[in-house]
Amino acid sequence: MSRFFDTKIEFLKGVGPQKAALLNQELGIFTYGDLVQHYPFRYEDRSKFFKIRDLHQDLENVQIIAKVMRMELVGTGKRRLVAHVADETGEMEMTWFKGIQWIQKKLPPGAVYIFFGKPAQFGRKWSIAHPEMEPLSQSAEKRNSFQPVYSTTEKLRARFLDSRGISKIMEQLIQVCLPHIQETLPQDLLQQYQLIGKQDAVREIHFPTDPARLQRARKRLKFEEFFFLQLRLLKMKVTRTEKYRGQLLENTELLKDFYENHIPFELTGAQKRVIREAYQDMKSGKQMNRLIQGDVGSGKTMVAFICMLIAISSGAQACLMAPTEILANQHFEGLKEYADMMGISIALLTGSVKKSARKGIHEGLESGELKILIGTHALLEDVVQFQNLGLAIVDEQHRFGVAQRAKLWAKNENFYPHVLVMTATPIPRTLAMTLYGDLDVSVIDELPAGRKPIQTVHRYDKDRLKVFGFINQEVQKGRQVYIVYPLIEESEKLNLKNLMDGYESIARAFPNYPLSIVHGAMKADAKDYEMQRFVKGETKIMIATTVIEVGVNVPNASVMVIENAERFGLSQLHQLRGRVGRGAEQSYCILMSKYELSKDSRVRLETMVRTNDGFEIADVDLKLRGPGDLMGTQQSGITDLLIADLSKDAPILTLARDAAQQILANDPNLSQPENAPILRQVRQQKKSAVNWSRIS
Repeated sequence: MSRFFDTKIEFLKGVGPQKAALLNQELGIFTYGDLVQHYPFRYEDRSKFFKIRDLHQDLENVQIIAKVMRMELVGTGKRRLVAHVADETGEMEMTWFKGIQWIQKKLPPGAVYIFFGKPAQFGRKWSIAHPEMEPLSQSAEKRNSFQPVYSTTEKLRARFLDSRGISKIMEQLIQVCLPHIQETLPQDLLQQYQLIGKQDAVREIHFPTDPARLQRARKRLKFEEFFFLQLRLLKMKVTRTEKYRGQLLENTELLKDFYENHIPFELTGAQKRVIREAYQDMKSGKQMNRLIQGDVGSGKTMVAFICMLIAISSGAQACLMAPTEILANQHFEGLKEYADMMGISIALLTGSVKKSARKGIHEGLESGELKILIGTHALLEDVVQFQNLGLAIVDEQHRFGVAQRAKLWAKNENFYPHVLVMTATPIPRTLAMTLYGDLDVSVIDELPAGRKPIQTVHRYDKDRLKVFGFINQEVQKGRQVYIVYPLIEESEKLNLKNLMDGYESIARAFPNYPLSIVHGAMKADAKDYEMQRFVKGETKIMIATTVIEVGVNVPNASVMVIENAERFGLSQLHQLRGRVGRGAEQSYCILMSKYELSKDSRVRLETMVRTNDGFEIADVDLKLRGPGDLMGTQQSGITDLLIADLSKDAPILTLARDAAQQILANDPNLSQPENAPILRQVRQQKKSAVNWSRIS
């Protein structure tokens, strides 16, 4: 879009400085460009009119043509304005509590208006509070029955910038801005994907001629939004593979030794495939930037260790960064066992590591003697200097921001280290294509041999005695049990009370079994002590809040009971369920809930019972919650789409990505004349957008 769209909103007819300040503050609308992209969130069919006698309680918004009979101010102190209006079938009231003087001037007795709003009945009289209104004559000339509805706020409504008010200033804007809207896509692309032109799309999205034209406008604008997002990601991927050199890591001696003499179990086909994909990257001379997606328990850590062996065989060092100390410790304990077998030096660096121990770690890294470093954010500190970092692995868990990951890049002056990002939260394909569009994606979609799928059941509070009976049977067999209570954010005290009540009832039900209790308010060492007792099998039942969501690995734990399961999100339920099913025994997840459930809660619990497939669960989660919620605030900029919706528009996203790939394959620099509109738009976006997409 041209500089015209940088014009401040106050210069638009009907806005002015005061309304502009409100639009800035309430909706973040500062310029013509911001306003034209404030799209309606729905449309109302205004072709139907009601007679006053036909009104009834079940109606939502209605339109009435009525004549103003008389006006009166009612009440003392805070007064309200009442307009008595009538049509040939009866009389009703229109009521205002704000903006009274302005309304009085606008509604002279005898004028015929169209009123629109939600009717309410008081006694035998019907009334509409703060209706939208327009003179019949003016409206009849240019009325379109399909009306846009814009999001607004109470403050804006008080200044007559309700949906109708915004619609009026939008009419002004569309009139003046249409000639300035430039086409952003080549003609060939428009024809290939049957898309309407940009000007038509902008006009129709705000003031649709009919539902079919509106659909075409929506498709066009969504396609464009996805197309430029994907183009940017794919261009970065091309740039990275061409520009960023990576160390040649191709020696497999340690890997062969591990395979022949030390590997504790047979790798799955999916693990082998992912290792091959990573190895191809590491020996290509280009920097690897790969995302490994794998469900809970699919063996990502083993894949990470094998990639480390390739790096170390080739004379480089490796690091693994985890988001929490518990997780970093868990990785360290798991990998130390293998590293010790192979005679490879490994260390742990977290906030808790004492200063004296840190000195030895820093020296070992700089001399090259220390081969593997596991840690938290502490790895990013400037004082942590490697002799030759060849492979950086990030256990993502959606807890690291892009800038934090980028810091790892600076840890090797000669080459960018190869990067593996691991995530245990399966991400729907549409979201992965957007969040990680410039990474190569590998999926571990198989569980290790001997693992039995976890059986999940949903039980209500009335079934509690049966559930206790089942827990007793499992403990008698020598198994261990988790019982998890929800983290109720509004009240930590309430959360603790729930947990303590639960603890007391479990202690009463199982007086002969030693119990552990773990919650967020405990000190770290007390928490660790309780967790270690459970790991060693000294306690049989662990009662906890969600602090164990990413935590200890206890193969002997075979039952996960989740209390108030309706309070948890799907991904959290799936993560918690993944705490069991880590041994060869059959494991169970029991979802406890009250009987009355919201529709969304029911869908979540039914999904958990139906499937163990994390990708299917993630798809349902995306549909229920939307992408912003799913990814958390760190990724929010990535999913701030104005009109496209990742959970509903997957087919359009796929088309747009295909189109972007096709164009870059034929014209990587966008230098061909037919791609001039794309190049112009890309340059325009570069000026105004922060480059948030540089993942890792």
